[in-house]
Order: sequence, then C-alpha cells, then structure tokens
Amino acid sequence: MAIEKRSYRKCLSSHGLIYLADHELNISVKNLSITGLLAELDTNAYISDVDEIFHAIESSVTIDLYLPEMRLAGEVDVVRAEKIGNHIYMGLEFRNLSYDVNNLLYQRKAYRKAISSSGEIIFEGKPYGFLTQNVSIDGLMIFLKERLEVEVGVVTTFDFPQLNLEGEVKVVWVENEDDGSTLMGIQYVQMVREPIKGVPGFISDR
Repeated sequence: MAIEKRSYRKCLSSHGLIYLADHELNISVKNLSITGLLAELDTNAYISDVDEIFHAIESSVTIDLYLPEMRLAGEVDVVRAEKIGNHIYMGLEFRNLSYDVNNLLYQRKAYRKAISSSGEIIFEGKPYGFLTQNVSIDGLMIFLKERLEVEVGVVTTFDFPQLNLEGEVKVVWVENEDDGSTLMGIQYVQMVREPIKGVPGFISDR
C-alpha cells in the first residue's frame, strides 16, 4: 500500500493578516507546516462566502500574508477554500516569505511587497529608467543600471505606471553597487492618487 507523504502539521492558535479583494483581512491560524498553513477567515464585511474568495483570486492565486506572532511576512498561494458551518477555511501554501520581520517592519513601518516593474525618475532634469525591487504604501526600492551620485534628502519627480503613481518623491537612501548600478529607497512626498491597490500596509504598530 502506497503511503502518502504529507508535511507534519502542528496545531496552534495564532492570528495574522492576509491581503485579499483589495482589503487587509484578519485570519486565525489553525495549523502550520513547513509548506503552508490552514487559516480561518475572521468575520468581515468583504468576504462572506467561498465563491467570493475564488472571484478575488481569478487573476492570481498569490496573496500577501503577515503573521506578527511568528514574525513571518510574504506571499502565499491559495490552494483551497471551503465553508464549514459559518466558518471559511483557506489552505495557504508558502511561496516567498521573509523571516524575523518584526524589526524590519518596525523600521519601515509598512510591509514591502516584491514587485518588479519599470518606471522613470528625474535627476537634474534628466530621466532615468528604473526597475522596482519592492513597493509599500510609503515608498519604493528601485534599481537603476547607472551609477548615480545622489544626495539623501533630494526631492524629485517620478512615474510608476503599473500602480498609476506619479508625483514627488524624496531619496531616503542610496547604495552604489560594484557592477556600476544603483539601489535607491524613495519615499512618496506629494501625489494625487487613490489608495494603492494591490499593496497591503500591514502597519507594524497595530
């Protein structure tokens, strides 16, 4: 008889947040393994049935997760969802997680989502193309193939089409790499925009 291999699952009681249907929703963790977890979706005003979950993940089964008590944050795939009685349960498979994130979230104040997409930023009247490394509700980490000597605190303009963001940003840190490229952290200063869809806050002082 074939024996089905399944990762050991530890039953526990913990709480966290997922980002689904453009909202941060509370979950209760029921059990956890090295590959994923079973979560119960807490009562909320946005998701009340399994069909609404499937509708929310039509374009992508990958969602964001934050477990403050376990110091985990990152991306998970929704692999199943079912309703038992009045409770909705979701099977979530780990995809891209960061460990020991509490200090990181304390410093950054908001969760940073890994997004790689192109944009443009202006320095001394010259446009430079960039690729994002991660995005938060407060700012971006960007990669530029050129080596740029930019002072921290400089305010300039940028355009990031994927999230329909444009306006003024401030340079908060700069790192010149050995290969001649530049990594840069920029913070939103002044923009006319709606709340950023697709990027959760997971604010650290909740």
